Amino acid sequence: MAFVPPARHLLRAKDLADARYSEALDVSDLAEAAGLSRAHFSREFRRAFGESPHAYLLTRRLERAAALLRTTDRSVADVCFSVGLQSVGSFTTSFTRTYGASPTAYRATFPPAALHARIPACVLRAYGRPQRRTFREDSGPAAG
Repeated sequence: MAFVPPARHLLRAKDLADARYSEALDVSDLAEAAGLSRAHFSREFRRAFGESPHAYLLTRRLERAAALLRTTDRSVADVCFSVGLQSVGSFTTSFTRTYGASPTAYRATFPPAALHARIPACVLRAYGRPQRRTFREDSGPAAG
């Protein structure tokens, strides 16, 4: 079997955290994906990426939560649980520490989510067409 540098194993764990942040992942799951013991994985991850695996996973979850707060009208609790966190209180504390505002205050600084609703171009064209036909259809038969 060929030698694989440890960084590749760490990237596998990082990719897992990026792809499945909303699931109930913990450091043990990430260490298993990297094929390392939990303690060794934590040391190597911190050395390679500059933060602990737990902090990295929490950052991914908070980034996604911030995006959901900006672009949806979902409740703070729903956002919290949908990004894989288990406690609204802990979520609010971590979010406030990271973004400098509570989730509710953060959401209030952005336009309502309804303004972000995207309407397909085909629907815009269909409803943008004139509703009354005016090209020689309104006049009667030509006299004469």
